[in-house]
Amino acid sequence: MAMQPVLSRLEPIFSPRIWGRRSLSPWYPEKVNLPEPIGEAWVTAFESRLTNGPYAGKTLREAWRAMPAEWRGQRHTALAEFPVLIKFLFPNDNLSIQVHPDDAYAAKHEQAAGGRGKTEMWHMVSVERGAEILFGLKPGVNREQFRSALQTNTVEELLEHVLVQTGDTYFVATGTQHALGAGLVVCEVQEYSDLTYRVYDFGRVDASGKPRELHVQKAMEVTNFNGARGGKMSPLALHSPDANKHLLAACEYFATERWDCTKTTPIESDEAEFQLFVILSGSGAFYDAEQQFAFRPGEAWFFPANLPTVLLQPNGACSVLRVTVPDICVLRRQLRNQGFEETAIARVLVSENQ
Repeated sequence: MAMQPVLSRLEPIFSPRIWGRRSLSPWYPEKVNLPEPIGEAWVTAFESRLTNGPYAGKTLREAWRAMPAEWRGQRHTALAEFPVLIKFLFPNDNLSIQVHPDDAYAAKHEQAAGGRGKTEMWHMVSVERGAEILFGLKPGVNREQFRSALQTNTVEELLEHVLVQTGDTYFVATGTQHALGAGLVVCEVQEYSDLTYRVYDFGRVDASGKPRELHVQKAMEVTNFNGARGGKMSPLALHSPDANKHLLAACEYFATERWDCTKTTPIESDEAEFQLFVILSGSGAFYDAEQQFAFRPGEAWFFPANLPTVLLQPNGACSVLRVTVPDICVLRRQLRNQGFEETAIARVLVSENQ
């Protein structure tokens, strides 16, 4: 007899970071007065444990390897590992200036670290006035200038400083020099990889008085000196009678929608793909045919591909992200069929081969 599908909440994994915060309230109200700053909450980590359903107590990695193909979805049955990592980031200081490799470079040089590149997007959940990001090199900056700036600790001056607002979305393509600034809460959706090449860390030292490791040579090899790809997205307003839905960004590794809900909203399944729902703000409950599951901010929920329709019932207003791992050709065709012009689609669909 086939195992009945059930949605499952994932427990986050909290990571200390030198640039993090000592309070993660209101997203994690139990995480206050922390003995060391926490910078990241990984809500779909391999080691995140499922809290309910037939895989309760197992890690996401264990559950993914054990779950039936129809839970994963027809598109993902062959994937050995869970493919998408979602985090909340809580910077109380600038992150290091860094860059990520693509799949080809990682496969050649980083097999010990998983051999996958790191393509990601940022959604600005909360932004204090004046907060900024560093995103991409200024026009005309070349390798020689960049290397010289590293020697004189002036590399920050070579990056574009961008003021951001709550609700903004940025696509961070591989090869793009970047850094998040202080005063933000960010939900990051990414290819499952932890490969980061740090090039400048603002002179900081860790608790033992040592500077963090830099990866200048590898960073120079993967940096795109021909201009940043991606950048600020222009979300597509999707047609929905139940919620205010926008497609924020999509690529071969993930597609992310934001749903702003004030009333009961159905969540339809697709046998091709599982879904992830991440709660940004507000509370409420998911209802299936047999039970209800209360949700609150900071949570991630796994929805099997063969799950019957679930109802999202908010307590007032709530905002969630819906994340899938799409077939880009299928997604493009669906958007065309909904009447979107190619120019609008191109503003949210990013190809690593552009």
